[in-house]
Amino acid sequence: MWPMKHVFLIPALAVMAACVTTPVYGPARSERAEGYISQQIGTGRHRISYTDRDAVRARNMALLRASEITLMEGKDWFEITNDTMESQGSGRSGGPSVSIGGSAGSGGYSGVGVGFGIPLGGGSAGKFTHTLEIVTGAGTKPDKPEAYDARSVDMSLRGTSG
Repeated sequence: MWPMKHVFLIPALAVMAACVTTPVYGPARSERAEGYISQQIGTGRHRISYTDRDAVRARNMALLRASEITLMEGKDWFEITNDTMESQGSGRSGGPSVSIGGSAGSGGYSGVGVGFGIPLGGGSAGKFTHTLEIVTGAGTKPDKPEAYDARSVDMSLRGTSG
């Protein structure tokens, strides 16, 4: 039986693991890595992709990047002209797992181990890539549901970026 002090170690490790698994907002290190990839596809036109383990965060961070690009261009608003979501599953179910393993070493020693895992990522074991194509503009924002005020989006989402 474990000493009582070890019982408190499990929740502490779970909290630490959850903190470690929340990616920080920023550019992706490779094409399928978490983070954003931005590409200018024309004058005032951009394609922005954001990959994350959470679909809602992927969309929000793509919108945040769209607002950043718009403001960097000295523009006031952006309009989404294309909006897609892609899911890349890992083949795992995302549920609890149990594993049993054994080993035999030199000198006649052997061992058996049992382990278990509990997913901490909030559901899905895969990643989501949200891709937006935008057109940036200056002046009064068009009265369309696809048009966003860049400053408002930036202020609203800045605190959720990790």
